[in-house]
Order: sequence, then C-alpha cells, then structure tokens
Amino acid sequence: MCTRYLSIDMGRNDDRGDDRGDDRGSVTVEAAIGLCALVAVFAFVLAGVMAAVDQLRCTDAAAQAARALARGEPEVGAKRLVDALAPAGSTMTVNLSGDTVLVRVSARSVLPGVTPQAEAQARLEPGVERGSGSAAA
Repeated sequence: MCTRYLSIDMGRNDDRGDDRGDDRGSVTVEAAIGLCALVAVFAFVLAGVMAAVDQLRCTDAAAQAARALARGEPEVGAKRLVDALAPAGSTMTVNLSGDTVLVRVSARSVLPGVTPQAEAQARLEPGVERGSGSAAA
C-alpha cells in the first residue's frame, strides 16, 4: 500500500528572510522614540514636583520669618531663617503696618512661568515696637 500526502500551498512563504521586507530595525527605532518620550515626560513630572516642593519651602519660610519678626527679632534674623528654609536665591519682602507684619517670600523656578511665592502675616507680640513702612532684605 502506498500512501501519498497532498501538500497545499496557501501562499505562505517558508523562507522567513523574505517576509521582513523593509521593516528591519523598526522595533529598535520605536523603542528609542518611546524611551525619549518617557524621559521627557519624567523630566516634566520631576520639574513639577520640584516646583511644588519650592512652593512649600517658600510657605514655611514666610511663616517662620513672620513669627520671628512678630516676636521682635531683628530683620536680619528673619532673613537668615528665609535663607535656611527657602530655595536658594529667594527674596524676602517685609511690610510692617500697624500691629501686623507681612512677609512675602518668592523664588525662581525650574519651570518657565511658574514663580513659587508665599505670604505670611502675624500680629506683633505685646511689647514689640510697632512701625509702618516696608523694607526688602
């Protein structure tokens, strides 16, 4: 008895080398583009987190400086607090009006158009000299 097998060609090419055509290396290019996009998104997220942290640092620095000035400490001491707590290169503006002191702290940000800044107000403690006017430190 003789058995014969019928082979039907469905248009499939058994030579795998010819099926690739011009797609050779496309996965590498797509991976490189995807990696660049991922790095860019990560950089923007990191810059946003840094801006948020700078905002919190300005808020803390303004509050501490306002409390120090309300207790009667000199403005130089408040500026030292701001220098220690706020981001590098921050500016402090003090405004004394009646029995309150207003401190504004602002800093530069890594993101364009974003300026971390905060204000804090404190009532002068009893016995602390009252004044009016503004001074920048």
